Amino acid sequence: MGINKQSDIAANLQIGPTDQGMVRLFIETESIDIPLDFDPEEAEEIAEELRAAARRARAIKP
Repeated sequence: MGINKQSDIAANLQIGPTDQGMVRLFIETESIDIPLDFDPEEAEEIAEELRAAARRARAIKP
């Protein structure tokens, strides 16, 4: 599945710090749970990528 392919999968996303000093993105669907841990620097890079994608999406949306 690529970025532009739509999906009917519903998921919940939780974001928060772990007790090990990592930032966790926790994705939960009906059939699977996916914990993704990042060090704080990686999390900040991901946050900037999200901001940049939001800016590009705004430019595309009519």
